Amino acid sequence: MWIITRYLNSNISQYEFKTEDEAREALKNMKGGCNILSEVVYFNDPCFQVA
Repeated sequence: MWIITRYLNSNISQYEFKTEDEAREALKNMKGGCNILSEVVYFNDPCFQVA
């Protein structure tokens, strides 16, 4: 999961996306403010499980 956290005019907003491409496209279209793109990783995601 990908999150964009946006600070604009003393307000904080968060937007959630399933893919990185989707999030980056939205980030390109955001004008002004401070925008932070983050990936959320859970400890129980399949990529961390031992075979």
